[in-house]
Amino acid sequence: MNAIEVHHISKSYGKVKALEDVSFSVGKGEVFGLIGPDGAGKTSMYRILCTLLLPNMGSATVDGYDVKRQTREIRRRVGYMPGRFSLYQDLTVEENLYFFATLFGTTVEEGYNSIKAVYSQIERFKNRRAGALSGGMKQKLALCCALIHSPSVLFLDEPTTGVDPVSRKEFWDMLAMLKERGITILASTPYLDEVRRCERVAFLHQGHLQGIDTPDAILERFSDVFNPPAIEHSKAVTVGEENVIEVQHLVKSFGSFRAVDDISFSVRRGEIFGFLGANGAGKTTAMHILTGLSQPTQGTGTVVGYDICTEHEQIKKNIGYMSQKFSLYEDLTVAENIRLFAGIYGMNDQTIARKTDELLSRLNFAEHKNDLVSSLPLGWKQKLAFSVSIFHEPGVVFLDEPTGGVDPATRRQFWELIYDAAARGITVFVTTHYMDEAEYCDRISIMVDGKIRALGTPDELKQNYHQPDINHVFTYLARQASRSSD
Repeated sequence: MNAIEVHHISKSYGKVKALEDVSFSVGKGEVFGLIGPDGAGKTSMYRILCTLLLPNMGSATVDGYDVKRQTREIRRRVGYMPGRFSLYQDLTVEENLYFFATLFGTTVEEGYNSIKAVYSQIERFKNRRAGALSGGMKQKLALCCALIHSPSVLFLDEPTTGVDPVSRKEFWDMLAMLKERGITILASTPYLDEVRRCERVAFLHQGHLQGIDTPDAILERFSDVFNPPAIEHSKAVTVGEENVIEVQHLVKSFGSFRAVDDISFSVRRGEIFGFLGANGAGKTTAMHILTGLSQPTQGTGTVVGYDICTEHEQIKKNIGYMSQKFSLYEDLTVAENIRLFAGIYGMNDQTIARKTDELLSRLNFAEHKNDLVSSLPLGWKQKLAFSVSIFHEPGVVFLDEPTGGVDPATRRQFWELIYDAAARGITVFVTTHYMDEAEYCDRISIMVDGKIRALGTPDELKQNYHQPDINHVFTYLARQASRSSD
């Protein structure tokens, strides 16, 4: 008997068809991948299988129990890690674990053997609040909470999005260990190296099942989605001589802990600068200082000519910023979002009207100016959010993991926008956990334990560290880290 059986499942939200006539099965003890771009229907399928949603049509069983009629039996047997970490940020590590154990009618003591191999890596931080953990540690805690009641089936909805490559590999090594214990695993991921660690994968697109096969077969069959051609960065684009960002001996301390520990670097006008580091390396703290959200403990620096210690409000007005969450208001229209952010940046009505028409024309959005942002496809939202962040033509735009969880084809389109902005003289300061994107940058810095351990062009770093690609350079340096949390 298969662990999971899905027969002709359909699910709609009003006029939106999230899933349409989807069927597949997962064998007991199998690591099965459910992959596809945002909006493909993956999360709806997880929620149906975990008995959190009812399908409109079709049937499904988990461990032989019907998802409509036997919800209680299924909930005793499954563990679920949603894409957004299912943790209570204000509770400690130990308190989160005890809460989930109680929720499943067990105790930490009873379930300890189920989580020992994973929990032993974070147990020394048991009194730390979950919100203070690094991404990799949150991930391990969330996995422990999902395993505390010894489930037979584990559902993982993009659990490693926003996590650095080294922590991601450790996480999948833990999944391999769980498979050896006979646990069935259904996982979704946007990372191709993780897709290849599944035994079989099902590819969903716009609610339709496109194919089920081995990872290599699916990635090759749908190469236009998963392996689009590389972007050629025009060598005709000249980086300016003027420094838009200058930092000397920057330090940020929290008590006795130095999150940023004496870093110095500069970034030139029109340069695409990759700011890399494992979770807990200190890069987010450094970005908060550069964007005027925090002040340094020691050191000096300027961003677009303004002092990071005394002129942080001026910095905020003269930069652009885009986070992984896209920074758009879903219940406003396209035009309303543009007007809102342009007004925040102090642009006058005449300029806003003129530039709005230019932007909508350039993005081919003119017919959608009055559409709610919530109704747009993910790729459109991404283009709009980036365009809004540079609408006021800032000297530098900060992109904080802007493509997290996005499929390769959509990520490629986004980087074409980045190249266009750089060609217009806008400096792009970007963090990413996709190492193929790091290869697109003009220069890269890699932080380890609060310090910049490497700085140079992608080719220089590969040559200096005798590694075939930036992924190997990053892994080599990140494994030398001595601290494990911010």
